[in-house]
Amino acid sequence: MPKYIILGNWTDQGARNAKDTVKRARAARESFASMGVNAREWFFTLGQYDVVLTVDAPDDETLTRALVVLATLGNLRTKTLRGFGEKEMEAVLSGLPG
Repeated sequence: MPKYIILGNWTDQGARNAKDTVKRARAARESFASMGVNAREWFFTLGQYDVVLTVDAPDDETLTRALVVLATLGNLRTKTLRGFGEKEMEAVLSGLPG
């Protein structure tokens, strides 16, 4: 199953309601699960991003759907990175010419 890294920043609304952050994260995890997305790790971070999470999803479309639902709540803006494990990267590299 593809793995993704999600980088998130609170919106103004999310910052105003910071006290609900953990509750919102739990609700997002449940919402993701109902769509087939497994939120593996969820970190609240210092620095450039407020939230970093790793997820598994069956495909890009499923993850996109889950993130659109999350975005409609208005508390978090996200950037998504597709992650490749060592075996996946070996398969990618094996297809290089030469």
